[in-house]
Amino acid sequence: MELAMKITRYTDIEDFLFSQLPMYQRTGPKAFKKDLKNIRNLDALLDTPHCAFKSIHIAGTNGKGSTAFFIATALHALGYKVGLYTSPHYRHYRERIKVDGQPIPKKAVKNFVNRLLSAELFDSEFKPSFFEITVAMAFDHFRSCAVDYAVIETGLGGRLDSTNVLDPILSIITNIGYDHMNFLGDTLPAIATEKAGIIKPTVPVVIGRRQSEVLDVYEEKCRETNSSLTHADELVKTDIVKLFPHLPAYQHENIRTAMAALLKMELDPSMATMTKAWTEGLRNWGFVGRYQILGERPRIIADSAHNPMGMSQLLFQISREDYDQLHVVLAVVKDKDLDTVLPLMPKEARYYLSAAKIPRAMPSDLLHDKASAHGLEGKVYFSLRQALAMAKRRAGKGDLILVTGSIFTVAEVI
Repeated sequence: MELAMKITRYTDIEDFLFSQLPMYQRTGPKAFKKDLKNIRNLDALLDTPHCAFKSIHIAGTNGKGSTAFFIATALHALGYKVGLYTSPHYRHYRERIKVDGQPIPKKAVKNFVNRLLSAELFDSEFKPSFFEITVAMAFDHFRSCAVDYAVIETGLGGRLDSTNVLDPILSIITNIGYDHMNFLGDTLPAIATEKAGIIKPTVPVVIGRRQSEVLDVYEEKCRETNSSLTHADELVKTDIVKLFPHLPAYQHENIRTAMAALLKMELDPSMATMTKAWTEGLRNWGFVGRYQILGERPRIIADSAHNPMGMSQLLFQISREDYDQLHVVLAVVKDKDLDTVLPLMPKEARYYLSAAKIPRAMPSDLLHDKASAHGLEGKVYFSLRQALAMAKRRAGKGDLILVTGSIFTVAEVI
C-alpha cells in the first residue's frame, strides 16, 4: 500500500525533525530520556529492524566515532555491505546514516518520517524524540539495504542510549573521561558503569584503552553477563605509528581498537587492505572534523575536541606541528565545564572567540569572560566565519590556525 505522504518537501521534513522534536545536541538536558520505552515501542512498530543484520556497538567518551569509521571502512574493503550510524552530523542530517559510504537518500528519510506520521505516533504517549527517530530510521534503512554488518555509535552514555536495543555480535568501549557528568556521573567508575550498559549476555567485549580506574567495572559487568573481556593492546601488537604516520597520534589508539575488533570477529585482513581502507577509503566515507586540514600557508586545522581528554590529545598533536604563532578560533556549548578545558589551552596563542549557530551555544561574551579568567586573551566575533576570516587575515604564512571547541564549531567552517 502506498504511503500517505503528509510532508512532501525534504526541507520541511528536516524542519520537522529539528524544530518540533527535542535533540540533546542542540537543546541540552531537556532532550535526555530516562529509559528505553519509546525506542523499544518504535522498534516493535517497525517489526524489529535491528534483528536483520549483524551489529557492532560502540560506546566511550572519545574516539567512538573514529573507531566506528575505521571498522566500517575496513569491513567494506573486505567486500561486505556495511551500514554506519554516527552522531551528530557535520554538514547535513543524512551523514548520520550511511550504507557503503553513501548517506541515506532524501526519499528514504521522507518516507520514514511520513510512515511515523501516518501511524499517528506523535499524538500518542510514545511520541519519539529526534534521536529515537533517527536511530530507528538507521535500523530500518540498514534492513532495507540488506547490509551484512552495521557499525553503531552510541549518542550519549550507553545504558539508556537509544541504540541500546541492539543485540550486537561485539561490544566496544573506547575510553572513559569526564564528559556529560550531569547525566552519567561525576566519577570515572560511574561514567564507565553507564558506558558498560551496552555489554550484553555472552557478547564479546573489546576495551580500547586500558584504564586501571575502571577495570573493575568492566570485569564485574562481564562476569554478570558471561561475556569475554579483551583489551585492544592484548590482541594488536603492531606498530600503528609506523603504519599510519599520516594520522594524528590520538587516532592510533582508535585504529588499534578497530584492528582488535576485526580480530575478535575472526577477520584477519592484510595490512595492505587496512592501509588502503584507512587512507583512500576513509575519505570516501566522509570522515571529517577530526584533525581536518582546511588550508595551508597558514596551516588551518579543524578538530571537534570538546572535553578535557579530547582537548588534551588534540593540543599534544598541535604541539608537534611546526609553526610560528598559534591562532585559536574557539566556540563551545554552554553546558560544558570550561574550568576543566580552558586550563589546558596555551596562553601564548591568540584567541578568536565566537558562538555556533545553535540554541545550546555558549554566548561569546560569556566565553570571553571565562577565557580571560584563565589567562587566555582574545576578541569576540559575531560569527565563527568572521572569527576565522580575521584569524586568516592576521596569521602569517608560517602560523597555524586551530578551529575547535565542539562539533558544531567545526561544522560551521568546513
